[in-house]
Amino acid sequence: MRDLEAARDAHRKPEGLQKGRRGLVIVNTGHGKGKTTAALGLMMRAHGRGLRVRLFQFLKHEGARFGEHRTLDVLGIEHEGLGDGFTWRSRDLENSAAMAAHGWTLAKAAIEAGEHDLIVLDEFTYALTYGWVAWPEVEAVLTARPPLMHVVITGRDALPELVALADTVSEVTPVKHAYAAGIGAQTGIEY
Repeated sequence: MRDLEAARDAHRKPEGLQKGRRGLVIVNTGHGKGKTTAALGLMMRAHGRGLRVRLFQFLKHEGARFGEHRTLDVLGIEHEGLGDGFTWRSRDLENSAAMAAHGWTLAKAAIEAGEHDLIVLDEFTYALTYGWVAWPEVEAVLTARPPLMHVVITGRDALPELVALADTVSEVTPVKHAYAAGIGAQTGIEY
């Protein structure tokens, strides 16, 4: 108990901590499970505080009806599937690239319009990594976004330039996953 009390008493806010609200760029990357789940959790938290939120999913297709979509519909939160599924299963990567570019056009317009407080670009790192969306344009849009807007970007292998630009970056590292033990995706957990 003494160690816990000492740790509590030693905790101090950093000097020069800026107070007041400002928009953040948040990146959830890495090869572990939970990047999208964390972004959806932020959306729920923000929505619960009255912030206007919107989700763009760059791999999920337009008609996807996974658990998150059903919940977002009930809550009245805007969401759009912009992809054609997992890129490693695509039979037409040129179409996948075109869909990602179109999705970026929609997301960019939403960011520039400034009508939302938090926008999630789910699985967007793939569009950047594959070169389907040009980093310099994304960098310019993120840098010029409204000052109170938060943008969350998820996906594996975030570009070093994105990591450098972001305010907060979390890398989800796998320790153990049921899939490796032969257990398939579970309803309500993976989708």
